[in-house]
Amino acid sequence: MASDIIDSTKERMQKTISVLKTELGGLRAGRANAQLLDRIMVDYFGTPTPIQQIGNISTPEPRMLLISVWDNKLIPAVEKAIQKSDLGINPSNDGKVIRLLFPELNEERRKELVKIVKKKGEESKIAIRAIRRDANEQIKKDEKDNLITEDDRKFLDDKVQKLTDDLVKEIESILVTKEKEILSV
Repeated sequence: MASDIIDSTKERMQKTISVLKTELGGLRAGRANAQLLDRIMVDYFGTPTPIQQIGNISTPEPRMLLISVWDNKLIPAVEKAIQKSDLGINPSNDGKVIRLLFPELNEERRKELVKIVKKKGEESKIAIRAIRRDANEQIKKDEKDNLITEDDRKFLDDKVQKLTDDLVKEIESILVTKEKEILSV
């Protein structure tokens, strides 16, 4: 029972980190990154389909993404999906491939992106702490119901706290890496 609490807590906290990484991967940092296209869905014969499933995405240059669509009839649909997205980039095509050219970010935009990164990091830390609180409440409830002893409770509390501390450090590390990526010219 006690190990179930730790396992489920760890799993929920890892999901929070995973969500943070996905969100940060979608932030444009002046460099072309195929992850930017992860959230974009293309109308593929009436079915919303991720771009990755209808073509190859490559990065021939640091600030360019090249999308080679397997069915050339889908090029207009892919362009339309990219234009509708929040990327703010106009695609161009030559009938065979779609090119996305990422402009250099100015200093003001970089600072805005760093603020967004910090905000998302703080939201993740809050989520981790909420998960810790839920776990601690469950542990106290189990002790009250005589499912675990006082020593078990103290041991589990320490374990949950260590897990929380480790994952908050991991979030900090992820944030520092993303900030460096954004601020590097």
